Amino acid sequence: MADRKRMCCGRSALEVTLATLFILMTAVSVTLITLMVTWRTHTDHKPYLVGVGRADCTGPPAEIPLMGYANTQQTAAGIHTRLYSRAFIIDDGRRRVVFVTADVGMISQRLRLEVLQALKVKYGDQYRQDNVVLSGTHTHCGLAGYFQYTLFMITSNGYMKASIEPLVNGIVKSIDRAHGTMRPGRIFRSRGLLDGSSINRSPHSYMNNPDDERRRYKWNTDKNVLVLKFTDLDGDGIGMLSWFAVHAVSMNDTNRLVSSDNMGYASYLLEQDKNAGELPGQGSFVAGFSSSNLGDVTPNTRGPRCMNTGLPCNHLNSSCPVGGTKMCKAIGPGDDMFESTRIIALNIYRKAKELYAGAEEEVTGLLHTAHQWVNMTDVTVQINATHTASTCKPALGHSFAAGTTDGGGELNFTQGAVEGDPFWDGIRDALLGEPSKQTQECHHPKPILFSTGEMNWPLPWHPQIVDVQIITIGSVAVVAVPGEMTTMSGRRLREAVKQELESEGAFRDSEVVIAGLSNIYTHYITTYEEYQVQRYEGASTIYGPHTLSAYLHKYRGLARAIAQDRVSELPVGPQPPFFKNLFNLLPAPSMDRKPENSSFGDVLQQVYPIYRQGDVVSVTFVAGNPRHSGDIRDKTFVTVEIHDNRTDTWEVVHTDASWETRFHWLKGSNRQSNSTVEWHIPPAAPSGSYRIKHFGHYKHWKALQFVITPYEGTSDVFSVGGSFYYQ
Repeated sequence: MADRKRMCCGRSALEVTLATLFILMTAVSVTLITLMVTWRTHTDHKPYLVGVGRADCTGPPAEIPLMGYANTQQTAAGIHTRLYSRAFIIDDGRRRVVFVTADVGMISQRLRLEVLQALKVKYGDQYRQDNVVLSGTHTHCGLAGYFQYTLFMITSNGYMKASIEPLVNGIVKSIDRAHGTMRPGRIFRSRGLLDGSSINRSPHSYMNNPDDERRRYKWNTDKNVLVLKFTDLDGDGIGMLSWFAVHAVSMNDTNRLVSSDNMGYASYLLEQDKNAGELPGQGSFVAGFSSSNLGDVTPNTRGPRCMNTGLPCNHLNSSCPVGGTKMCKAIGPGDDMFESTRIIALNIYRKAKELYAGAEEEVTGLLHTAHQWVNMTDVTVQINATHTASTCKPALGHSFAAGTTDGGGELNFTQGAVEGDPFWDGIRDALLGEPSKQTQECHHPKPILFSTGEMNWPLPWHPQIVDVQIITIGSVAVVAVPGEMTTMSGRRLREAVKQELESEGAFRDSEVVIAGLSNIYTHYITTYEEYQVQRYEGASTIYGPHTLSAYLHKYRGLARAIAQDRVSELPVGPQPPFFKNLFNLLPAPSMDRKPENSSFGDVLQQVYPIYRQGDVVSVTFVAGNPRHSGDIRDKTFVTVEIHDNRTDTWEVVHTDASWETRFHWLKGSNRQSNSTVEWHIPPAAPSGSYRIKHFGHYKHWKALQFVITPYEGTSDVFSVGGSFYYQ
């Protein structure tokens, strides 16, 4: 009996020992596996090399048309805020990608080609058409004159070196700076929703999309905000790149100041946050806010109203009973365009700042690039199992001339026109020729106003060869779109690209973002259903009703090639033209004159001696034409300076890049002009003694030749305080 007990106890002890050893071995194995996975993860995901850069790309702010509203009366006459190009470079050790967001209406084909040429001279084949994306913020207050197709040159007074050179040089310089700051770093992504900053300006068109498709979405605009946070290996932030779909048209078509509008001001605010104590445009942190599928999205959140009655405009054609389309304007949310710009920019900035602060999801993985040139006038798409369709030669419809509720056309065209107008069609036929039957049938139901694909004098009116491009940064896919995609068009494209990327298993939880206004401008891209309504966006979808289907087909091909690692097998496609003999309709600026017994820089209207925070200081100078100042990048027409009593020196606190300043240039009679500088004193401005300075150049006749001479002017000293009585 005792032996049995000893045997039982011995067996129990052995079992306990073996069980304990098994548990220990299991724990050790799990620990080793975890360590191996962790080690492998860190080994497979080496830090990226990242670089960020920013450069001024502002051109001469005088007499050159502003690009966006196609308003011939809207020529530059000063500066609200300066324009910048912001570049982000990422390298995984195998490949490198460059993304640039520039404060410009859109990237033109000519601008891209000239930038790529300049990069090739500097860097050889390191930066090319396949790994460089150029995207415009879509401000409508940048200079025109950087296109090579006739339609855009007519509305821009031609091709102007004075306009395109600052853009080319500024974009290249931003890439130079990003290239020069490259270091090991990390990227994090964060996403969120921003409401109250956008509405759909063509809801009638949007409602024509299928019911079941619309029911999948809460809003008729995309509220998505995507943020990429760039840090060094110590976790210090070096930059941020964000996408949000909204038109940069808070500054309306009456504005004549060069301005970066809402997206540019959002960049300004975040950069001022991160580069504390620096003047605008300075400091190492770069914040890029990029456009997305904004085609039918406006920041004018109070919606379109008849300006003469205050009543809502006609829902379909955006016109008023009295005054037509000119009276129908979308406004808000501020009391004027400056206030509206500030409100929308603050909303965008605050959301991006919040997402940036909370970004913890690291972006890892390899980089991929895929690019093709496509002849968009002849793309065949499969409509169903038995039918195909094709894109068309470019053409613009009657509703194109109506403009939008953000900026209406000058003539009696209305949106939603599916029939031509005999009067305007007759004028078109007499001046430009009637569209061919084939083109009319291809674009149906669009009534064609300009058959631009059949107009080639003195140069083609619209492009045929278009860039399509995707870059991927780990699981983030940036789809570079050569135009303005509507909300639903962008949703369909994102879904199609995501499906292709994830089909092979190489991508999981991929984030697809649309980068609009990229590489070349081809107006709008609506869905087939929106096209049928023929509002402004549909009339401006230049390759016909199947434009979106063609793009879906092409971008699916790029995404599939990336997923299958077969990008090298993609056909390059037909190269775009680089035209010579471009015309310029803007005459050179004439010689400057000044009032008798005065000098350039003299003060015509002086400041008051005392101001309070919140007041507006204004001073007017005898001025020259700002076009005579040449390349004004990294310079300023304006400084606001505070006196330092300790050192008896003047310190610059604002320039013409500052939100708080406005530089107005007024061309008068007899070749005389003046410049008025406004300083909107911020509530937090320190009390003290200030002065305002203006810098410029004037052109005069000397020694039998024209000479450009610099000048400067200085206001009287004035004091700023919280009260007129206690200084």
